[in-house]
Amino acid sequence: MPGFDFNTLMRQVRKMQEEANKKKEELAETVRVEGKAADGLVTATVNGVRELVSLKIDPKAVDTDDLSMLEDLVVAAVNQALAQAKVQEDAEMGKLTGGIKIPGLTM
Repeated sequence: MPGFDFNTLMRQVRKMQEEANKKKEELAETVRVEGKAADGLVTATVNGVRELVSLKIDPKAVDTDDLSMLEDLVVAAVNQALAQAKVQEDAEMGKLTGGIKIPGLTM
């Protein structure tokens, strides 16, 4: 039985890290997920690595006498989009790691 080859293991880890970084770049560029609040009065769009890329607010959602409602709608839309993006990111990264959670590669 051959001994443990640390160098081979490190090469495999580096290769997996490179693939993970490439996949994250791809997710950032190609995936867009929307979260909506109040039947679409507030729409948040995030990319595949959970960065907010756009926020649209219908003027009907703006009530200067109740800005806290608008703030709540923005938070709800962003959180919904982030949750959906995480599901997609986890699925894509899981393909690289075979579903194993690897610190530094998967979140």
